[in-house]
Amino acid sequence: MIFESHAHYDDEAFDEDRDRLLEGLRENGIGYVVNIGANIQTTKNTIGLAEKYPFIYGAAGVHPSDADELNEENFAWLKDQCSHPKIVAVGEIGLDYYWNEPDREIQKKWFERQLNMAREVGLPVIIHSRDAAKDTLDIMKAADAADMGGVVHCFSYTKEVAKEYLDMDYYFGIGGVVTFQNAKKLKEAVEYIPMEKILLETDSPYLSPAPYRGKRNSSLHIPLIAKQIALIKGMDYDEVVHITEENAKRLFRIME
Repeated sequence: MIFESHAHYDDEAFDEDRDRLLEGLRENGIGYVVNIGANIQTTKNTIGLAEKYPFIYGAAGVHPSDADELNEENFAWLKDQCSHPKIVAVGEIGLDYYWNEPDREIQKKWFERQLNMAREVGLPVIIHSRDAAKDTLDIMKAADAADMGGVVHCFSYTKEVAKEYLDMDYYFGIGGVVTFQNAKKLKEAVEYIPMEKILLETDSPYLSPAPYRGKRNSSLHIPLIAKQIALIKGMDYDEVVHITEENAKRLFRIME
């Protein structure tokens, strides 16, 4: 079964057909979904989805773009949610320098705090890093982030940066961007990264693969991503699906 390692099914883009879509995933070969928290409210939403659907798990965290909503009170609440039996990771957390807000120092502060939180609660992390390769790595190394393990979501850097994460034994979330014609850098990185370190993801409802680019994404599009990885790796599609499923189960400690 396909393991969807990163989606946002609580997003308003799914308000009209969320239940129908989710209930149809398994018959389309999608066996597992990790729904990702991006702020306090979406972490609450994620827990609700994980409690409703047996095949949905969750990550609790605050995205760098929402880092300025954090304070000691809701940070303590966030830490408490990490003990929920369906919460399998802290995320998505990290740095995003594409936009000028929140202030970079605020992003760094709460990235560091959430990394330390992950260590304290014993969960892996889901890393968001956009236009911030060096600072992300510097903070992770200073925090000994190799200790808790995790995945770099929507990996978009070079194979040289990939090596830095491989040295920390991290996984790489590969999504729809790998199907884009202009994704030469990412395709080179995917060729370089060992198959045992790759996870399939969509970031739904964002980043739809070709030929659906610009339209709402869903886990139903993962086969397009897996086929592209298979092509790059010179592997069989079913082998890609199987290996990435085992990788995700191992990272998120889902034993069935």
